[in-house]
Amino acid sequence: MNKYRELMLGIGSALIVFLLWQGIDLTPFLLIFGALGVLYLFTQGKLNRNFEFAGNQGITRIDTGIRFDDIGGQEVAKRELLEALDFVRDQDKVTQLGIRPLKGILLTGPPGTGKTLLAKAAANYTDSVFISASGSEFIEMYAGVGAQRVRQLFNKARQLAVKMNKSNAIIFIDEIEVIAGKRGSHSSHLEYDQTLNQLLVEMDGLKPDESVKIVVIAATNRADLLDGALVRPGRFDRQVKVDLPDKEGRKHILSIHARGKPFAVEVNLDEIAKDTFGFSGAHLESLINEAAIMAYRKNRQEINMEDIREAIDKVMLGEKLDRKVESDELRRVAIHEIGHALVSEVVRPGSVATLTIIPRGKALGFMRQSPTEEQYLYTREYLLDQIAICLGGAIAEEIIYHNWSTGASNDFEQATSLCKQIMVSGLSSLGIISEELVGNERMYTTMKEILQEQQDRVKEIIMARLAILNNVCDNLLNEEKVSGDWFREQLKTA
Repeated sequence: MNKYRELMLGIGSALIVFLLWQGIDLTPFLLIFGALGVLYLFTQGKLNRNFEFAGNQGITRIDTGIRFDDIGGQEVAKRELLEALDFVRDQDKVTQLGIRPLKGILLTGPPGTGKTLLAKAAANYTDSVFISASGSEFIEMYAGVGAQRVRQLFNKARQLAVKMNKSNAIIFIDEIEVIAGKRGSHSSHLEYDQTLNQLLVEMDGLKPDESVKIVVIAATNRADLLDGALVRPGRFDRQVKVDLPDKEGRKHILSIHARGKPFAVEVNLDEIAKDTFGFSGAHLESLINEAAIMAYRKNRQEINMEDIREAIDKVMLGEKLDRKVESDELRRVAIHEIGHALVSEVVRPGSVATLTIIPRGKALGFMRQSPTEEQYLYTREYLLDQIAICLGGAIAEEIIYHNWSTGASNDFEQATSLCKQIMVSGLSSLGIISEELVGNERMYTTMKEILQEQQDRVKEIIMARLAILNNVCDNLLNEEKVSGDWFREQLKTA
């Protein structure tokens, strides 16, 4: 490389001398070449600085400090990942059985479910050098930069492994969909495709007999966007689903984050796990942290269930607002939320967790449901009940005020979405349909029938319990927040 550079410098110098001897003005050429040189040095320096920064940030330690025991709620994902990593640890047996080592492992699932933690635990488990990067770090406005960064990433992993006397290296790429989307989908330029092509080339170049064995672990929450060439066998051989935890998983995660924190005797992790359906691991960590902050604000030495319930509301909807609501408007909010609660308790007893008229985020009040059991498949009856619960607030307003307010707009959006789910699942009077072929008019007519049927049903439920509605409304206006248990007691005494 140095000899080639010296040869080019010599030829360039000779050419400049010859042109000067001919009397040609070289000023325009020197300005052009000078500008190109500065641009080249700037882009190369920027590229190297950016990559070095990302690389140094990504290399946490040889021992990342994360063990699989520190990750809760993902037993299936951990089991599948550990099986794949055993191929890295037990090289002799792998060679004896003629197993082709895995080149890549793709972690898919919603945000906050622990994909990055699993990658760090994998590095610890296999005693590997760990380098992490985000998909967005590879893309620049300059063509070829992304491909060069991919090459540098793999070279850096090999160099660090050798330097630290390790035989394995793990490269973790978060948000891989940024650089691994279906080729041809980026119409503006081909920089994304060039970066993906280079990643494919690097993964194809991983050999089992290399002194440093590299495993690429990638994470995404949009696996549907990835190019087919990347996820085929021989590149990302394993796809591990990292899903939202179930009740037992949530309890395990809560117990991990509760270590070292002073909880009151009344705190029940089973109850908290039940009330946090749909929470990810990140939500649960934030929940425990927010509960500790609540206890700190109130100058308490222990975290109690009141702090936990307050933290659940905050994680779901945000901090309390100082917004002052007029008394008439506040009463309407209370009527609206009690309408939801009445219908919810009638169609699904034990489902109301909290009723409040304290403004949070964009909500002036809310009724939080607590699912009685984990459910992943829904029947027509379940979806109709959920539509009825959504309409409960607006119908309660209509009965008391003879109209409803804009506060019901989000409820209507959820109700129409559930109606559509009923129709496309073949659970409506239309039967099994294709949404594209059945036509908007028929879909609209069927949706209107479903909604009208549930409106009539909700009206009957609330009209039969008007005394409860008014009684609970008075208490809610005084207390601002009531528990589901208290609400159920009012239903029993009516």
